[in-house]
Formats: sequence, C-alpha cells, structure tokens
Amino acid sequence: MKAILMIWLGGGIGSVFRYLVQLGVSKLVNITFPAGTFLVNITGCFVIGLLYGFANKYATLTLEWRMFLITGLCGGYTTFSSFSYEGISLFRQGNYTYFILYILLSVIAGLFATMGGITIVK
Repeated sequence: MKAILMIWLGGGIGSVFRYLVQLGVSKLVNITFPAGTFLVNITGCFVIGLLYGFANKYATLTLEWRMFLITGLCGGYTTFSSFSYEGISLFRQGNYTYFILYILLSVIAGLFATMGGITIVK
C-alpha cells in the first residue's frame, strides 16, 4: 500500500510539473512544433536515466523512493521516459529483437491507435 501511495503522490506532482513546463514553453516559443511536449519527453528521459544510474550505483535509494521518483514522478511527468527506460532495459539485456519490436510497434501502433480514437469520435 505504501508503494501505491508513493506512486500516486509522485504521479500527481509529475503531471502538474509537465503541465507547467508545457505552458511555459508555449508562452516562450510560438511555433507549430510541440516544443513543450518535446522538452518534457527529453528531460524526462534524462531524469529517469539519472535516477536509474543513481539507483544502480548507490543502494541508498529505497524501493519507496524509486516508486515515488521513477514510477510516479517521471511516469507522471512523461510516460515517454518509461518507454525509453524499458527499451534500454531490453537492449542492455541483449533482447535486441524485442527491443526493435517494442520501439517500432509502440510508435507505429501508438500513432494508429491515436488516429483510430480520433476517427471513432468523428
């Protein structure tokens, strides 16, 4: 139950932070390119990489803190960071076929699923 609470708290904070970053970027950059989402995705990947490295190097990051920071905060900030982390995990484990399938299918199926949802609502 404690892990779920930590994920919930981190996810809420991450989601609010994502909104504030996207809002701030949209006020600074007035282009069609989704710069706010791009910045969130890239910074989220960087932060989850730092946390992953820190968790592997130092044993002081408890399970609860990993749930809060990695699953909750980073997951709420951007699910792209989780996607990136899982892809790298497959690659590092030597599961190259699954790595390629996961990356390609996630992007392609995700785009088609989004288009399908839009089409159904129309």
